[in-house]
Amino acid sequence: MLVLGIETSCDETACALIRDGRVLSSIIASQIDVHREFGGIVPELASRHHVHAVTPTVTRALEQAGPLRLEDVDAVAVTEAPGLVGALLIGAQFARGLAWAIDRPLVGIHHLEGHICSALLDDNDEYGPTVPAHLALLVSGGHTELVEVRDLGDYRPIGRTRDDAVGEAYDKVAKMLGLSYPGGPVIDALAREGNPRRHAFPRSMLNQDNYAFSFAGLKTAVLVHLERNGAPRSRAELADICASFQQAAVEVLVEKTRRARAAYGFERVHVVGGVAANHGLREAMTAAAETDGFVYSSPPMRYCGDNAAMIAIAAAIRLHRWRDPPPLRVTSTRPLVAGLV
Repeated sequence: MLVLGIETSCDETACALIRDGRVLSSIIASQIDVHREFGGIVPELASRHHVHAVTPTVTRALEQAGPLRLEDVDAVAVTEAPGLVGALLIGAQFARGLAWAIDRPLVGIHHLEGHICSALLDDNDEYGPTVPAHLALLVSGGHTELVEVRDLGDYRPIGRTRDDAVGEAYDKVAKMLGLSYPGGPVIDALAREGNPRRHAFPRSMLNQDNYAFSFAGLKTAVLVHLERNGAPRSRAELADICASFQQAAVEVLVEKTRRARAAYGFERVHVVGGVAANHGLREAMTAAAETDGFVYSSPPMRYCGDNAAMIAIAAAIRLHRWRDPPPLRVTSTRPLVAGLV
């Protein structure tokens, strides 16, 4: 089965093709340069650029995969929620028209289910048709939550952020420090040069008996530090702030995940989403897995952020389980993943 996936939930226009467990192509048209001058995503601009980018992105994906023709595709998958309304609309309507034109099933995939399935993609671009039971730590610019995953479509969130998502906190702190957008990769790189114990930033909710998160206080602590001490006067001072901030954020993410894994009895932990590419988080989770004796997995770097391969893989597994073509031409998976936000 050849599945074409389309992702336009935020500021990345992406298309991927998967056939029989292999990613044939994965193309991403980024809008980072468009939004950088604003220090964040402007929804209207994102929608406009999706309109211009979606057709060339699909064309490039077909060319890279073979080249293949649209008629070779067996099913079309698209992100249907959550995300920016205008951005989602562009991808969904394009995919709907495409599936109608070539008379193929259209499968709407929940964006967070796509991230959960992204951990099944490996460096050989192959995946298995099963989703093992695991605890998922989903960390991105818009989401931070722990999800109990028993099978594909069987999800139960057990803890979420009470305010900012961790990726959002990274971007806002980067803006405070005068760093470029997106801030996560920049802070991560600088943190590797700094002293993580230089500043005692708070570990919000770390000692509470729950699996909830909060990053607004950590973000505010950095702001208060800058108001009291002024902007860093050297790269070394800047690196120390970044390292201390990252250490505080990562410690909370890892410790809460460790407790939840032990409490729910999971043998596997998957960390997914854009922040899963953070080196500090990957290193800390690797160390925790060795200490506690669980299996830790994250997608390859290219599949951590928003991409269409994760949408295609989720649809491919669902189609494999359905065996026969879906009963409806347009099949939504939203009711199956209602617990995810």
